[in-house]
Amino acid sequence: MASNRVLVYGGRGALGSTCVKHFKSKGWWVASIDITANEDANENVLVKMSESFTEHAGQVTADVAQLLGEEKVDAILCVAGGWAGGNCGSKDLFKNADLMWKQSVWSSTISSHLAVLHLKPGGLLTLAGAKASLSGTGGMVGYGMAKAAVHQLCQSLANKNSGLPSGSTAVAILPVTLDTPMNRKFMPDADFSSWTPLEYIAETFFGWATGEDRPASGSLMQLLTAGGKTQAVAAH
Repeated sequence: MASNRVLVYGGRGALGSTCVKHFKSKGWWVASIDITANEDANENVLVKMSESFTEHAGQVTADVAQLLGEEKVDAILCVAGGWAGGNCGSKDLFKNADLMWKQSVWSSTISSHLAVLHLKPGGLLTLAGAKASLSGTGGMVGYGMAKAAVHQLCQSLANKNSGLPSGSTAVAILPVTLDTPMNRKFMPDADFSSWTPLEYIAETFFGWATGEDRPASGSLMQLLTAGGKTQAVAAH
């Protein structure tokens, strides 16, 4: 029985799948939370789609509680999210803003509540922000707003009265572009050496989860990649 345990919210996506495989390779017990199962995970919590946040969050929270029982986890990695563009004049503004809020803010809020309930003292919670949301995002307002909300949540979690277990850490990663198959498909002429490899993020998460170079709670860590090399640099 693996002594270390991790929940990966968005465990079926490109980054989530990489994290599931990496932690499994290190002997950890891994549970994936997503709309479809990840066969590499030890366990799966399947998310039912709902237009109601309270219904959606209630279902995930109840199913994770049923899975874990009294067991606590060492880390919760929220890597759910997506991208949609459009300015305030876009015909898809409302649809895309709604989608971005669901993909980023719903998942981050639920992950934060799961951390209060199930994270060990001294554990790690990671959230997925975006470097672009450190400033204005006129051409992708829904995305920018949602990721900025994730940054604020991360900083709130660092407060003593946030509800997180003692000694635990909340950190948001702020990438620019992730090196995913989907991004390569839609941006085939881009400079891939400036994109952040998924393996780098999974390895960084594992280091933080085991106490290696873990940033202070509330940190917004920019992932800056150039010439195929990536650095994690605090935004503040």
